Amino acid sequence: MNPVKKENLKRLMSPKNIAFFGGNDVEVAIAEAQRRGFKGPIWPVNPNRKNILGIKCFKSVNELPASPDASFIAVPSRYVTTIIKDLSNVGAGGAVCYSAGFGETGTQGKLLEKELAAIADNMPIIGPNCYGFINYLSNVALWPFAHGGMSPGYGAAIITQSGMLSSDITMTDRSIPLTHMISVGNQASVSIEDLIDLLCENPKVKAIGVHIEGIKNIRKLHDVALKALKKNVPIVALKTGTSTVGEKLTATHTGSLSGEDRLYDALFERTGIIRVGSPILFLELLKLLCVSGVPRNNTLVAFTCSGGGATMIADYSEKTGLILPPHNQNSKIKLQNLLPNIATVSNPLDYTTPIWGNQEKTGPIFLTAMRGSRASTALLLQDYPAQGLNESETSYSNDATAFIKAAKASNMPAIICSTFPENMKGTIRENFLKQNISPMLGIENTIESIKLASDYKAKQRRVEQISVEPLSKIPNYKKLTFLNESESKSALNKVGVSTPKGQRITFQEIETTKIILEFPVALKLINKTIIHKTEYGAIKTDIKSKDQLVKEIRFMHDHLKKTLKSDFDDKFLIEEMQPTPIVEMIIGIEPNPQFGYSLLIGTGGIQAEIMNDTISLLIPTNRDEIIKSIKNLKLYKLMDNFRSNKRVDLHKLASDIIKIASMIQTSNKSYSSIEINPLFVYATATCAVDAVIGSVA
Repeated sequence: MNPVKKENLKRLMSPKNIAFFGGNDVEVAIAEAQRRGFKGPIWPVNPNRKNILGIKCFKSVNELPASPDASFIAVPSRYVTTIIKDLSNVGAGGAVCYSAGFGETGTQGKLLEKELAAIADNMPIIGPNCYGFINYLSNVALWPFAHGGMSPGYGAAIITQSGMLSSDITMTDRSIPLTHMISVGNQASVSIEDLIDLLCENPKVKAIGVHIEGIKNIRKLHDVALKALKKNVPIVALKTGTSTVGEKLTATHTGSLSGEDRLYDALFERTGIIRVGSPILFLELLKLLCVSGVPRNNTLVAFTCSGGGATMIADYSEKTGLILPPHNQNSKIKLQNLLPNIATVSNPLDYTTPIWGNQEKTGPIFLTAMRGSRASTALLLQDYPAQGLNESETSYSNDATAFIKAAKASNMPAIICSTFPENMKGTIRENFLKQNISPMLGIENTIESIKLASDYKAKQRRVEQISVEPLSKIPNYKKLTFLNESESKSALNKVGVSTPKGQRITFQEIETTKIILEFPVALKLINKTIIHKTEYGAIKTDIKSKDQLVKEIRFMHDHLKKTLKSDFDDKFLIEEMQPTPIVEMIIGIEPNPQFGYSLLIGTGGIQAEIMNDTISLLIPTNRDEIIKSIKNLKLYKLMDNFRSNKRVDLHKLASDIIKIASMIQTSNKSYSSIEINPLFVYATATCAVDAVIGSVA
């Protein structure tokens, strides 16, 4: 987005006046703008009506008293481009296009949408086919339905591709502080990436939540996400929907294992975007990030007045990888003296019911535990009584007050959460918010939110230590072809990747040619059209003698000549069998028009697709990222001195993988894809036993 359009987007989002185009559909929108508290002029535009909601109507753009900062358009799609053209001509700020009937309807709609974007030029249009936006900071709503939501002057900016989801979020009863709610619709003029770029510059936006179905410009998302990361504005993504890999990529195992959704995972990991799998976790995590901020690390000190609560915190923490450090010896002694005799000093700490609600007793316990803890975050578990059953509420409030005082005295971010989401009333949550305490709903989502937030901090540190390069670009090519196995292995040898010692031979030469290899050997047909040899019977292993080799090559020749017919080529590869490796891996590199090249690593061999134990990284990558990814594989346990096996030198393994990736990044870019399956991995060496390289034609 160029600077002029970006300034116009700022004007649209915080307007001094608003024009509304339409009839019945804008009545609610005008009412919502008024209810939100917008104080500036409102100008309805309708050539057939004298007024809307008692406000005088103008017949056209040219009759307006001034160029509008913001416009809300709710007219049939065939009239939209004319209105946009008129607005652009008078220097309007921007518009929300609520009208549908564009790209979502088919070919004609797409053409109309393209025309809309061209006419708008530097005037930003949110939509079409969207709800619009609510700016809680400026009390502006260009929104077609009743809406909720609150802001204490800071919070999360949420961008969604679903109008209904955005509306539903504003209606939730979770006390999430908001700065903006934006429904982007078809993104003809303003994209999710544009909005992140703008919002992360606003100091009142503490986090950005994005509901993603698909992204128009992956490279731009990559860059603006890194910008937000450097500005300490976490992005939380609720990514829905998965995409299948195109037919041209499914010829290899890599193509079927590295679907587009996995590439989104790789992008999120690379840029620090936090991915969540549910809308509830989406909101709770955003709340935590906005109110308590990003924790220093993944450690927690927790308090309950229930043994069951303490156990649940411990269980969920272990499940997610959140660490509950023990109290140091000095604190442990002090706590033993402060706690009732029935209490046990632990983390989580059940301070027991005899002192429940007694601030003079619980306050020193909270303070001692926090100050003597190595934890970065403090949590108090409380479930408040239902409406009308308030006898015990004072005791809960007393402990909450003591906890908050201790957290502030310890300069520790603090959370008060309920086991069940409904067990913390709105008035209680709002009271905690005013004191900068996160009122979290649901113990499992709370624990997971803390862990995800701490993981973000680790990603931020990692990005600060390295220079994240732009995503790779794939060359234009007319046709994708494959090198045969012998050619593929020769290419690997040139960059220093080891392959089995081999010998090429034809059927006609088998009787007369001397085999210079040591038995046992493997026999393979050399053929560009066969990617998976096992399925065709084009491979035979563990051949122990020349006589057996002659017999196997005759059988394979006769069988495959009938099967492949004109595609058959009388060329065979004989290779020495390799020692049993510690593990078998798959290493693959695939192109994607949006993401560029990606590197897939994981469990290989015939179990590759069954195990589905793979991780994708976007290229360019580095040795540290590769090692980190290997350690996250299930396969890694077998590589780490499992049952007295030798330990794999991960630095050597990662270096070999970097050599493979470098083939794609060479200046001539003659290769389009690479798959090695299996890569035999030994303690200090690797061997590419089978390889397929795609060639750019």
